[in-house]
Amino acid sequence: MTTPRPDPDALLAQVQAEEARQARGKLKLFFGAAPGVGKTFTMLEAAQAKRREGVDVVVGVVETHGRAETAVLLEGLQVLPRRPLEYRGVTLQEFDLDGALARRPALILLDELAHTNAPGSRHAKRWQDVTELLDAGIDVYSTLNVQHVDSLNDVVAQITGVTVRETVPDAVLERADEIELVDVSPEVLLQRLREGKVYMPEQAGRALERFFRRGNIIALRELALRRTADRVDAEMRGYMRSEGIHETWPAAERLLVCIGPDPASARLVRATKRMAERLEADWSAIYVETPQHYRLGEESKAAVVQNLRLAEQLGGRTVTLMGSGIADEILAWAHANNVTKIVVGKPAPRLPFPARRQSLLDALVKGSGAVDVYVITGAAAAPRPRVGRLPPPPRDYGLAVTTVAAATGLGLLLRGVLSTTDVAMFYLLSVVIVGTRARQRPALLASVLSMAAFDFFFVPPFYTFAVSDLRYVLTFAMMLVIGVLMARLTGRIREQVVSARARESRTAAAYALSRDVAAARDAPEVTAAASRHIQDAFASRVTTLLPDEHGVLPGDDGVAQWVMEHGRMAGLGTDTLPASPALCLPLAGRSGTLGVVRIEPRDPRDALDPVRRQLLETFVGQAALALERAVLAERHNQAQMLVEAERLRTSLLSSLSHDLRTPLAGIEGAASSLLEDGAGFGPEARRELAHTILDQSRRMTRLIGNLLDMVRLETGALVVQKEWQPLEEVVGVALIRLDERLADRPVVTALPADLPLVPIDGILIEQVLINLLENAIKYTPADAAIEISATASERAVTVTVADGGPGIAPGEEERIFDKFHRGARAGGAGAGIGLGLTICRGIVTAHGGRIWAETRADGGAAFRFTLPLAGQPPAAPPADGEAHA
Repeated sequence: MTTPRPDPDALLAQVQAEEARQARGKLKLFFGAAPGVGKTFTMLEAAQAKRREGVDVVVGVVETHGRAETAVLLEGLQVLPRRPLEYRGVTLQEFDLDGALARRPALILLDELAHTNAPGSRHAKRWQDVTELLDAGIDVYSTLNVQHVDSLNDVVAQITGVTVRETVPDAVLERADEIELVDVSPEVLLQRLREGKVYMPEQAGRALERFFRRGNIIALRELALRRTADRVDAEMRGYMRSEGIHETWPAAERLLVCIGPDPASARLVRATKRMAERLEADWSAIYVETPQHYRLGEESKAAVVQNLRLAEQLGGRTVTLMGSGIADEILAWAHANNVTKIVVGKPAPRLPFPARRQSLLDALVKGSGAVDVYVITGAAAAPRPRVGRLPPPPRDYGLAVTTVAAATGLGLLLRGVLSTTDVAMFYLLSVVIVGTRARQRPALLASVLSMAAFDFFFVPPFYTFAVSDLRYVLTFAMMLVIGVLMARLTGRIREQVVSARARESRTAAAYALSRDVAAARDAPEVTAAASRHIQDAFASRVTTLLPDEHGVLPGDDGVAQWVMEHGRMAGLGTDTLPASPALCLPLAGRSGTLGVVRIEPRDPRDALDPVRRQLLETFVGQAALALERAVLAERHNQAQMLVEAERLRTSLLSSLSHDLRTPLAGIEGAASSLLEDGAGFGPEARRELAHTILDQSRRMTRLIGNLLDMVRLETGALVVQKEWQPLEEVVGVALIRLDERLADRPVVTALPADLPLVPIDGILIEQVLINLLENAIKYTPADAAIEISATASERAVTVTVADGGPGIAPGEEERIFDKFHRGARAGGAGAGIGLGLTICRGIVTAHGGRIWAETRADGGAAFRFTLPLAGQPPAAPPADGEAHA
């Protein structure tokens, strides 16, 4: 039997999870069924054992409740001073989180994990303090009772009749590295309670009457044992996966719970969480936003938000969809995500009408296919709450009455001309008008009023509701049915239009944001675009904060700095620093948190809306991606500049060491010869040595001049001062400056007599001609001619410097203008520093022209550059005769 090959992705994920677990602190929970089982006592015993092993142990918070045997175990342990907080005139002593982080012990003890911190603390709950300590690499011991587990909250309330307000998310328990069950029998616990070892005597009596009943303790003990057993089972399964022991289950379970504005949905969420734990399955909570969502009251919308937040706190994934059919959207998402079980609430009883609308449960069961549907009912004594909806405004009812009255008046005016059927059409039209402009109830009112007005004014006998002809009864019924149907259809269309506009607005906002941040070139443009779009889309005051080189954000916003350091959202509408008036979200990239978006909404309820929260997170995610792209591009440019600077430095050093060595050696040799053997040289020899010194000095001057010109081009310090002047004069000055080097060479100039004036910087163009001529001298035999010519067109003058040398090697036409590139043509090996042609290109480009090189058909190379004829040349001065005339 062959052992199956392990999944590489699973192994990688396991290694990454192990690395992350090693980087953070270890959490050990002392878990019990109720107060008094000995959790704090056991925790202190374990802490004393660690202290004896040499571990740095500090007591953060330990509640002895006056028990002497527990207080004795605190001896020898350092107790961290608590932080005083003023609240409503009372000084409260709370755990000092900052002091613990500054002290950084190896292990800290924090009793009562579910404790609620006093207002003004950094976190609302103590378990959040524990999370921050763990992220800082500090080990934590803490205690917890089973009634404080969030997913078991309603079960404990059903067993004991007491609703526990302080709860801990199940994700905290799942994050714990070790859970130790502290358990005693109900008899022992009750005896401790009577002896005053759990509560003070006056409290113990009340506790025995309410919470600490023997049946309650047995049930709570079973819950604690089952929860611990589930944890042990999870550890066993983790061991099986790490050892490659494959499970026999064919597929993983995935659960989906359907929630709505009904507050009873919280029970469905908790039940789904427990079911998912037993099955070791992923689970999600889904809410479908239909067009009717916009007619819900504020209380119902708040219930949706609370149910979604509860699912998030219990470790579930929340999904908000938009559509007109709730069942269709749920089933589509379930099939697309391989959901195996759907959990719904039991529908409310309905009247047994044959044509009643299909319930959500019926639709899910009908279209579920292979997906199981679980129905969970609420408590029998709890009445199903009525879902609040926004009532139509009074003007809608006024519109209904006014429209029907107008139809009646028009019908009365034309009663002698029109038939009763024609008048009925007026009323149907009024119903349609009301349905398109008002909500469904006003439209239904218009339908009833239309039928009554038609009977009263247009059916004989007039001005009574009596009907002499029974055939009109059918007409009335048809009018009512048609009116009701029209009202419903027009109302539904109106709701769909509102929903479509909302979706279109969100889509357009997201598209506009992605377009602008994609076009942004740097981080400031990205943050400006993101802030502008988020502010417009959410009617909020938005600030995007970027850290300095030390990771510190500007300003004194502690919430934003906490988000920057921990990479999690905080502030308004969250569990971390909820008293803040702003919501802070991290700009999270692959390399870490790049910044923080601070949003201060005008209406604090906007921060709780699930759809707006998801859209906001999408906006921030897009901004983070664009910001990371801009940061990476900036870093790439900086790296390129460093590489280019290093390359330039290396090339300069190499060129200087090579090209300056030759003239310096010549100058040194000639000067030393004159000094040492000056008397032995004749006049001709002395003149030749002096010429050598002069020539080599000029060569060094040209090299240094090229280097300085290159620096001016690279730094943008080159300033072009154009003037209209004849090109012949510039060419003549360049030839005069090279007179000595061109003395034995044939030079041919071909400059037309009608060549126009050109707008140039004469000194710079002169430098271009000198560099091109020197280049021709280097690479051309002494007897080969050098040609200078120019041609003019309407837009530019083209200047050509050609030689009769070996030409340009194929593929070198563009490269010879690069910095430090030296041509490999005969006669020029190793000549020059490789900057002359680069300087020519920079000067010509600064004039708005272009320069290029090509090999001549009859041999040799030709360098051509253009000088644009932009602007209007000055008028020619008048002749003497014309002036006197």
